Amino acid sequence: MDLNQCCAAFCCPVSHPIRPKAPSSTSIPAILKALQDEWDAVMLHSFTLRQQLQTTRQELSHALYQHDAACRVIARLTKEVTAAREALATLKPQAGLVAPQSMPASQPAAGGAGGEPMEVSVQVGMTPEIIQKLQDKATVLTTERKKRGKTVPEELVRAEDLSKYRQVASHAGLHSASVPGILCMDLCPSDTNKVLTGGADKNVVVFDKKEEQIIATLKGHTKKVTSVIYHPSQSVVFSASPDSTIRVWSVTGGNCIQVVRAHEASVTGLSLHATGDYLLSSSEDQYWAFSDIQTGQVLTKVTDEAAGVALTCAQFHPDGLIFGTGTADSQIKIWDLKERTNVANFPGHSGPVTSIAFSENGYYLATGAQDSSVKLWDLRKLKNFKTIALDNNYEVKSLVFDQSGTYLAVGGSDIRVYICKQWSEVLNFSDHSGLVTGLAFGDNAQFLSSAGMDRSLKFYSL
Repeated sequence: MDLNQCCAAFCCPVSHPIRPKAPSSTSIPAILKALQDEWDAVMLHSFTLRQQLQTTRQELSHALYQHDAACRVIARLTKEVTAAREALATLKPQAGLVAPQSMPASQPAAGGAGGEPMEVSVQVGMTPEIIQKLQDKATVLTTERKKRGKTVPEELVRAEDLSKYRQVASHAGLHSASVPGILCMDLCPSDTNKVLTGGADKNVVVFDKKEEQIIATLKGHTKKVTSVIYHPSQSVVFSASPDSTIRVWSVTGGNCIQVVRAHEASVTGLSLHATGDYLLSSSEDQYWAFSDIQTGQVLTKVTDEAAGVALTCAQFHPDGLIFGTGTADSQIKIWDLKERTNVANFPGHSGPVTSIAFSENGYYLATGAQDSSVKLWDLRKLKNFKTIALDNNYEVKSLVFDQSGTYLAVGGSDIRVYICKQWSEVLNFSDHSGLVTGLAFGDNAQFLSSAGMDRSLKFYSL
């Protein structure tokens, strides 16, 4: 670009001239006013944003409240659905049951008016006839034991076969899912396909192992069921609970036919006499009681006033003339039933006794306590001859010998089976996800059943 062109460009007028500010806007007061207006506009915008934020927070809080309310409604409906399903499951297996028929003369009969179970708590004493009956039964059982001698039944499963057992079935729907846990179990001696369980849901359940279905669900306890027994020859079962009652149930009728109130506190142990006519019970009220299941009457009730401690479990000796109780201060007491006296004490445990079991041979007593050990006692020499030390923090909840006295099963943190005399472990199962609270052997140890706090009933066999 030459000089003439530059001069022409410089001298050319601007197409968009800028209008100068009015003289009134160029003064200092005018500038301050403009700044003040800008500040006010910013503050007003900030206030508007804060109002919007507060409104949003309130809307979010309301939405969260509605969500929480919806969750509560869903939880309640889910609980109702679960209860309805359990009720339906209970009704299905009982749909074919007929109305209760008159009880046979050999079975206890309901004594209350209007079909209500009879409640009895009066002590009537042990008559000479009862004592003679107990003695006669003990004589018969002792004679039979001597005839058997030390021979092992030919049908009994051998240790090498027992060691090959594995889980063959598991059932988790017997008791309520809302209050999980099976606390005790027993097998019907005359038909080991029938399994009896007591749960934390306050129910007693009779289950058919072969048909894999519930035969009866028995409701009546107001607290959890901690002990159950199946009568060996009648369609009758017994249960005990911390609600301080012992209940007698008809399996065929599906109803409670008697309530025995022998205690004033939690019933902690239950054992059926070999005659099948009397029940032994222990309680936190420090008493043991001996009751007639035919009449529901408490025949006698005894405590060791010098000890003044709660009883935690009870078990009859196979002959039925003596029995053992465990205490909360780690003692095992042996009692003479006829004389109602404490004839021996076995100290040695360092925690409350949780389970005791007599061997069918009549000589051995196994005891478990909250000291992670199982002790074996010789009733002839009245001393401890073997202590099985378990893992640290192992909780022993159940002990049971098989009918021949050859094997001892221990349940708690897991399941262990020992062969007697050698006291060596032949089986160990850890299939339960909770504590094992009940164990039972089938005939000739053909199978082993277990129940636990995981709400499951399991069976082990070849």
